[in-house]
Amino acid sequence: MPTVVIPALLRKFTGGLERVEIPGKSIRELVRHLGEQFPGIDQQLLEDGDIRPSIAVSIDGEIATGGVLDSVSENSEVHFIPALGGGGV
Repeated sequence: MPTVVIPALLRKFTGGLERVEIPGKSIRELVRHLGEQFPGIDQQLLEDGDIRPSIAVSIDGEIATGGVLDSVSENSEVHFIPALGGGGV
């Protein structure tokens, strides 16, 4: 099963778990199963049916660009990376 690395800001939904194995062959399936196992986390990741603009998805070390349509393999490691806030110089 693919492994999802949970960012620190979302670990309150997983009871503090940093890594979870979740079934799925696409980001859409992973997020759906995450939401079933950890209610509310899917709403933090999705906006209007796609990954929130403030979140990047990394699959096996590569930044994904296909949103929920990106595929994952049985051994993939998926990271949801929240955008860093701030700005200014």
